[in-house]
Amino acid sequence: MDLMEKLTILSDAAKYDAACTSSGVDRKGKAGGIGNSSACGICHSFSVDGRCISLLKVLLSNDCVYNCHYCVNRVTNDTPRASFTPRELASLTIEFYRRNYIEGLFLSSGILKNPDYTCEQMIETLRILREEYRFYGYIHAKAIPGADSALIARLGMLADRMSVNIELPSEASLRLLAPAKKKAAILSPMRQIRDGITENRSDLVQYRHAPKFAPAGQSTQMIVGATPETDYQILRLSESLYQKYSLKRVFFSAYMPVAEDNLLPSLDTKPPLLREHRLYQADWLLRFYGFTASEILDEQHPNFNPFLDPKCNWAIQHMDQFPVEVNTASYEMLLRVPGIGVRSAKRIVSARRTGSLDLDALKKIGVVLKRAQYFITCRGKLPDAARLRSDNMIRAVLSDKAAQMIGTTQGEQLSLFHNPNLLTREDVMKCLTGEL
Repeated sequence: MDLMEKLTILSDAAKYDAACTSSGVDRKGKAGGIGNSSACGICHSFSVDGRCISLLKVLLSNDCVYNCHYCVNRVTNDTPRASFTPRELASLTIEFYRRNYIEGLFLSSGILKNPDYTCEQMIETLRILREEYRFYGYIHAKAIPGADSALIARLGMLADRMSVNIELPSEASLRLLAPAKKKAAILSPMRQIRDGITENRSDLVQYRHAPKFAPAGQSTQMIVGATPETDYQILRLSESLYQKYSLKRVFFSAYMPVAEDNLLPSLDTKPPLLREHRLYQADWLLRFYGFTASEILDEQHPNFNPFLDPKCNWAIQHMDQFPVEVNTASYEMLLRVPGIGVRSAKRIVSARRTGSLDLDALKKIGVVLKRAQYFITCRGKLPDAARLRSDNMIRAVLSDKAAQMIGTTQGEQLSLFHNPNLLTREDVMKCLTGEL
């Protein structure tokens, strides 16, 4: 099998792994080497200066000895198999970089022979890149659960970011669908990576040129929709992972049926993309908005409202805390106002130091008011457009589809305002898909 055939098979097999995001690390190139790593977007994303930059996202091998029911590369699945040698993959990466096709590497692998052997092959690939080619670009490597701790430590010294995929949200689901994987084997390298990063920071304080261990931190991924766990269970697990293992990101991947299996949803089941989207929105609330999982969902309401984003849904259920006076509210409370994101809240706090803010002043500093107007006052006054009954306010923040459904059940067509021309469907979509 030639190199192009291997690349076709192994890059396609890597598309199911979503745990890849901005590099989160700044490392300048060195004399005699090539490449550098910048704290900006990667994997077909955009950096702050407008550049579109990407990674070579590929598996070392899809020849896996495990039989995880949800995985396209499971040992019992009839799929073309291929494996790179470390030299082949390192050479391919550096040639792509020299042609300006990529700016880094995202490397994962099926379990080839056993975890230790697979990890050794990944380490050799990264060693060739770092030491022989002197490549200083960004590398994200997937740690292999079950591999020896010394191998994990060596991999962390060569990679910028590491990740260990949780895969499924509960130990019961792992036993059912991935019997070769154990919860302890997954959490052990996560713990080692966390401790390694912490120890390395202490070393860097004492020794400026100490080698760095996974300087961009670690992340993980969960598959959503293959098993019966609720959104609340998934969100609580995410919160726990952030607290215990200092993760940079938890990624969610909507389950896509790839093989017939009586333990999984049928092949004609559509991926739960809206559910995935809501989980990412809630994850954002956990990381940047000061929310806890138990505030967003609870045992009585274990799943997300399909028509409202999590922040707006929380606000409607806690109207006793609104409206908020923008001139006196704390930064933490401003973040809880639907439509006001981190940047807008910072702008409000900064602008009100020099004077009292009214509606026009909020617009001038870039605050989007289409939803926020129902939850704020300016100098004690509610914006005129928001002077609606509470039920109309709830309808105004719903999507068109939700409004039509509710209107049908109530025997009337809902209007968003007394003058329905004031808000278009495009306006609503921009509000609901924009900053929380």
